[in-house]
Amino acid sequence: MPADRTPEGFNTPVPSKILTPDRVNSRIGPLNFVDGVPTAETAEKVFDHLDFVRAVEVFLNCIPAASLEAMHVGSVAQGVDACNKVLIMDELLDSGPFFLTGNTDTVYCSGFLDLERDGATVVEIPPGCGPGTVNDAWFRFVIDMGFPGPDQGNGGKYLITPPGYDGDIPDGYFVAESTSYVNWLILRGFLVDGKPDASAKMFTEGLRIYPLSQADDPPTMEFISTAGQLFNTIHANNAEFYAELATAVQREPLDTIDPETRGLLAAIGIHKDKPFEPDERMQRILVEAAEVANATARSIYFRWRDDAPKLYDDRQWHTFFIGGDYHWLLDEGRGGRYLDARTFFFYVATVNTPAMAWKLVGKGSQYAGADTDVNGDFLDGAKSYRLRLPADAPVKRFWSICVYDTQTRSELQTSQPYPSRNSVKGDLEYNSDGSVDILFGPEPPESLQNNWIQTVPGKGWFAALRLYSPLEPWFDHTWKPGDIEPISG
Repeated sequence: MPADRTPEGFNTPVPSKILTPDRVNSRIGPLNFVDGVPTAETAEKVFDHLDFVRAVEVFLNCIPAASLEAMHVGSVAQGVDACNKVLIMDELLDSGPFFLTGNTDTVYCSGFLDLERDGATVVEIPPGCGPGTVNDAWFRFVIDMGFPGPDQGNGGKYLITPPGYDGDIPDGYFVAESTSYVNWLILRGFLVDGKPDASAKMFTEGLRIYPLSQADDPPTMEFISTAGQLFNTIHANNAEFYAELATAVQREPLDTIDPETRGLLAAIGIHKDKPFEPDERMQRILVEAAEVANATARSIYFRWRDDAPKLYDDRQWHTFFIGGDYHWLLDEGRGGRYLDARTFFFYVATVNTPAMAWKLVGKGSQYAGADTDVNGDFLDGAKSYRLRLPADAPVKRFWSICVYDTQTRSELQTSQPYPSRNSVKGDLEYNSDGSVDILFGPEPPESLQNNWIQTVPGKGWFAALRLYSPLEPWFDHTWKPGDIEPISG
């Protein structure tokens, strides 16, 4: 309608852009109006759509919280129900339990702090501890420990305080205030002579966790081995996701999340002070929203639509920390929250720390992922491949390569309980120029069997390359891994 015309019922010309037609054909079907007022059928349709859109947004924006809550629940089921009880991968993490891209090459020690129950909590870490981190209930960084932390690998006492803590803080502690009650503590110990024994002993003899209020008589530590255990720590990808998330929202203090996020949650029935009880209509919407949101998260990771994740112009390898910011801010905050980068990371990975995102030469760790071969085709468990790593890998400690299941994003389950190879176990066969070929495929190769990682016909897989204490050639790209290449025949 031209702006210089006066519609029937008006006294003056009306800009067409401010009017609503009686019928609009939209992506959710026809929308009908009577002089701008939606019909009852249209209102019902758009409210269902609004709830659906909000539920999709909740899923994508809250994967970090749901992921940490799933880890919490899975750990409690294994007996980690007090701060002095921790899981220890004293025989390393095999492919039995479901952990998002866990590694097979460091000794994990994993525990949970409940600052509402216990108040300020002490974590004493031993000298020689590798990278360690505390993350809050929304997978936000609280503090690093070990080599990248303030103790710089010398060990020390950390005090993790609850939100708003105003109690006494004794001298001699590295102090960090969390924004939530539940916090995940993850510590790593390095292999010594290719074995986990020394690090396992370091933790069992030197790690202590206890409420500050019990410092004079701390509880005895309990180390729960994961060897041979089967359990899950990964959030649901169906409508159960929302119930898992609701548990965390209801438990944590009000200021843990901002009002915008809290309002988005409440719009689909996840409220701090009310039970999560979706009616039949909302449950139907949540089922569909979880399906679409899960597909979206998988598309963001596996089929990224721009080159932001790429590490190199001439390689298929990608980073996991798009933007290099553990706060997930785009262009130093000028672009706001880098939403897809956050989803990209937390759908397949855990542990949020600057030691993984920043350039810390000789400290921390760096990661690269490969989901496709040199031709851009997704990796196929029925095919054989070769990855060549050039000589002089830029690491102060060691590198490792591990393969993961595209469904569970956990270690690929094969006849090899540890689907990986690393530079510290001493059994790799190197080429004459110092490079090393890692082979992948369903059947063992005729040669280089010590360099072989098994895959499964009919299953997709992806790889993660880890560098512990990376050196400058990694950051300036003067050393680059080769692409994963198909082996013909």
